[in-house]
Amino acid sequence: MTLRFEQILADGVAECSYLLGDDSSHTCAVVDPRPDVEIYLETARRFGLAITHVFETHIHADFLSGARELVARLGGQAKLYVSAEGGADYGFEHKAVRDGDEFSFGGMRMKARFTPGHTPEHMSYLLFDGDKETPWGVLSGDAFFVDSVGRPDLMGDDQTEELTEKLFHTVRDVFMALPDDVIIYPCHGAGSACGPDIGDRMSSTIGYERRFNSYAQITELEKFKDVMQSDAPPVPTHYPRLKKVNAQGPEVLRNLPRIEPMTVERFAGARQGGAQILDVRDMMDFGAGHVPGSINIGARPELSVWAGWLLDPEQPIYLVLHEDTELPGVLRLLWRTGFTDFGGYLAGGMAAWREAGREFAQIPQVSVHELKDAEGVTPLDVRKPDEWEGGHIPGARHAFLGKLHEELSDLDRAAPYATYCASGFRASIAASLLKKNGFDNVRNVPGSWKAWTAAGYETQKAR
Repeated sequence: MTLRFEQILADGVAECSYLLGDDSSHTCAVVDPRPDVEIYLETARRFGLAITHVFETHIHADFLSGARELVARLGGQAKLYVSAEGGADYGFEHKAVRDGDEFSFGGMRMKARFTPGHTPEHMSYLLFDGDKETPWGVLSGDAFFVDSVGRPDLMGDDQTEELTEKLFHTVRDVFMALPDDVIIYPCHGAGSACGPDIGDRMSSTIGYERRFNSYAQITELEKFKDVMQSDAPPVPTHYPRLKKVNAQGPEVLRNLPRIEPMTVERFAGARQGGAQILDVRDMMDFGAGHVPGSINIGARPELSVWAGWLLDPEQPIYLVLHEDTELPGVLRLLWRTGFTDFGGYLAGGMAAWREAGREFAQIPQVSVHELKDAEGVTPLDVRKPDEWEGGHIPGARHAFLGKLHEELSDLDRAAPYATYCASGFRASIAASLLKKNGFDNVRNVPGSWKAWTAAGYETQKAR
């Protein structure tokens, strides 16, 4: 027997899913799949395995579940297994899993362990070799992370205190009760907002976390409550929406979301009708010329998260690409945070738009050297609160990108602003949002904070 164990990372949403089984039985399971499920089908084929079980550790809030999509692609060969603990209610066909249930795939065995706190129904899975009594690993879902633990505040204020207490006991009585050499495989890595300060490593051990995970070291419930409340990052706006969609069951598409190419004339007509236009080109290209009213979120993995934060899921999305061949990759990234309604994409991109003589808008790109010498320009820092508090450009104003819509009324539309973040990616998103909302005197700072500090310019910290 050869154990087959694959950790599969979805960049951007920083989500880890798993394919595990062995080649003696030629069967395997997939745990917490993302919606673009081809990678699991391809991996199973590469190992000569049949996917017979699809598991969800819990009802996810940060990405669109691909469990139903994967089961549908398998044509009835696999069943979907979800937790029956904690009173969860599902709107789709499933098999119930209870604490202590076991599943075997050749010589590999999985045992369900109820681990509530991040959500009421959360289930982790202990991994065993054959009939051995001691696990070698645990799929910890969002209950336990590298250097961190799951956040208990995503179900609403009325459940936060109860879930915090349950999470405390899950950490103390389940994870910290495991042997030191058990390997932890979490559902998320660094960059996810499902836990505070998640570490950079993709796995860890119980022993390492026992020594270095500050959350796992807390032995008093009240202190745990205080720390979890003070360390919680901002809740992305798409989390409550995706929690509902995943509980009900996402629509099965059996392919990428559908989208059609559009001529310049049709695209211009959609724009005149108030279309939601997303331009996924690089910030420099966007700044040089874009369809008026566009939002710029570059075609990087982070597109998933920032689209979730900032785009309206009730309106179709119209795309502007750097190259039309980028389309499948962009659709995958948007699908991961639940976007499946697309009005079309501009065939030929901005070159076609310009050549047709259409109006285009621009956003100046200024260097940190120009910003330093500029008079009367307010640097607008759109990074997360902890980044701002760690140091910022003197005289800057802070407006976290995820909440920028809420602060527009507090900003002077006639005043000159220069948006900046860590590298310029989020800054360009912010500049495009300001431009779309009538701020005509806005510019973007490529390189942003990294360039400012690399140049050796003065910084200050929040008091």
